[in-house]
Amino acid sequence: MESRYVTTPFGRRAMSLGMLVNQQLAETIEPGFTRNKWKLFRAVCEARPLLGVTDRALTVLDALLTFYPDDEISEARGLVVFPSNAQLSLRARGMTAATLRRHLAVLIEVGLILRKDSPNGKRYARRSRAGEINEAFGFSLAPLLARAAEIESMAAQVIADRELLRITRDRLTVCRRDIAKLIAAAFDEGVPGDWGMILDMFRALVGQIPRVATVKTLAPVLEEMEMLRSEIINLLEIRVKTQKIDARESQIERHKQNSNLNYHYESEPRLEITRVAPLPNGPQPLSTPVPGNQSSERASRNDGVGQRSLQSFPLGLVLQACPQIADYGPGGRIDNWRDLMAAAVVVRTMLGVSSTAYEQACMAMGRENAATVIACILERGGHINSAGGYLCDLTRRTERGEFAVGPMLMALARAGVPGRRLAG
Repeated sequence: MESRYVTTPFGRRAMSLGMLVNQQLAETIEPGFTRNKWKLFRAVCEARPLLGVTDRALTVLDALLTFYPDDEISEARGLVVFPSNAQLSLRARGMTAATLRRHLAVLIEVGLILRKDSPNGKRYARRSRAGEINEAFGFSLAPLLARAAEIESMAAQVIADRELLRITRDRLTVCRRDIAKLIAAAFDEGVPGDWGMILDMFRALVGQIPRVATVKTLAPVLEEMEMLRSEIINLLEIRVKTQKIDARESQIERHKQNSNLNYHYESEPRLEITRVAPLPNGPQPLSTPVPGNQSSERASRNDGVGQRSLQSFPLGLVLQACPQIADYGPGGRIDNWRDLMAAAVVVRTMLGVSSTAYEQACMAMGRENAATVIACILERGGHINSAGGYLCDLTRRTERGEFAVGPMLMALARAGVPGRRLAG
């Protein structure tokens, strides 16, 4: 067992308070406390940034540990190693004496080893008659063993920080890839939006990534990129939902048109009743059946009162009175009645009008007038609590002959400001 006392450096080397603290720390080792020297050295290597030790100094520490006889470092086995400079230089990969002394000073300064100098400054051990070491002079590993728990904790923290940095870099790489490809897809598909500005924002964020990155510097950039990616995804999802609604409504319209029972067969003749002019002084002629087509007479009877009583207005007047409907047309514009009816399908879904209510309005008013009414309801949207109920009420009034589109349309056209006044 080596004696515990304060030792000062040999020769011109000065004593410091740090050396005194390290010597006092070395005396706090609990009895029976041991550590595997190579596992502890691995922890020192991991904690090197926090300890402030250089890689060359670690080479010297590795060489010192090779002179310790056992794998387990313990106070019972002694903690002082006493290699000569020549042997230490060989095990330190041929390091020169001057470099060796410099890195030994670094290990002492960071508190990993202590000098225990002999009276003449040489490194040696005094042994008993049985060959056991009574006292040794050289480099003490007591600070390394005393700080084992601290060093292992620092190593765990360094490993955790390194793993967090790796995860943050991976997330940033994936986010950059997602944003770049989503913007490219938006340009290729012609999705409406200010994609040039979004691309400039993305490039500015990429320019903020430092060359030597840390978690602290990458976290704000990653947060902003994830927010930008979420905004881009929302814009694209709105586009996809709009396309799905257009496709579904188009399919419903085709199905209902194909389900119309008023078939018109050109190839099947029918007997039409025509009245022949009476002959002078003769009996009244009977009605003569003549072959003909099933044409406008039955179709006009089956179309209902609403279609005959309502008239369509010019498309320009409709767009002048209801300019908001143009935003929902194909490509953000309306050029013909077909575009207006397609926009009305989108708007009625947005307003919560059921397909049944809209189809009943089309049957009663005609598709052009029904689309015009939807455009008027959109202009008046802030003043109508239930667009579906309002459209059903207009449909019933149309069937009774009590409603006309003209007054409603002209009121909005005269108002000048969309949605100010609605008559009808």
